[in-house]
Amino acid sequence: MGLLDVLSSIKERAEKFLNEKNVVSDFLGKVEEKTGIKKKIIAGGAVSLTGLYLVYGYGASLLCNLIGFVYPAYYSIKAIESPSKEDDTKWLTYWVVYGVFSLGEFFSDIFLYWFPFYYAFKCLFLLWCMAPVSWNGSQIIYNKVVRPIFLRHEATVDHMVSDLSGKAMSAAESLTREVLSTLVKNKALVTPVPPVAQSEAKSLPSSAQVDPAQLSQERPVSRC
Repeated sequence: MGLLDVLSSIKERAEKFLNEKNVVSDFLGKVEEKTGIKKKIIAGGAVSLTGLYLVYGYGASLLCNLIGFVYPAYYSIKAIESPSKEDDTKWLTYWVVYGVFSLGEFFSDIFLYWFPFYYAFKCLFLLWCMAPVSWNGSQIIYNKVVRPIFLRHEATVDHMVSDLSGKAMSAAESLTREVLSTLVKNKALVTPVPPVAQSEAKSLPSSAQVDPAQLSQERPVSRC
């Protein structure tokens, strides 16, 4: 497929999207009614302004990340709610490629942050990855790069994950036992002991049981 064919396909899909019933077309239709400018021109101007902002604007990184996240996130939720599984696979593939790209970008950002057109090219790359065509970037990158590497190292990764999960479970069980043992010991240390006065009071006879004769014999005799 040549470049002209690609551009023609993009143009056809853009016109189809603008003629469909959706939030963007409804908004552009209202703007068209108020201004008298056609939706195609408004959409083209918005795209051009977005491109210029990605090149020269402040906060281009945030705008680029929003473009690469909001639209795919919205259609991923629609895919989850739909009974079809084909769209689920499509957007799962996109998020895998997006994650791999974000990981690589994290390590290469120190070399690319000064590049003036970086965010514009990044936005085009993400748009290519989410494009509703069979040759979009996520499908190509996944099938040509990610999938072969994954199949080559799948057994090793599974073994590592299983080993790490087993060690994590053992550590959690040991920690839980230590915490419970400490709580039991602390509870035994802080258990209140009955006062000594109460035990002595229980051992003394009550006043009702004292013999009056015994009290008179024990009373000292006064001397004149």
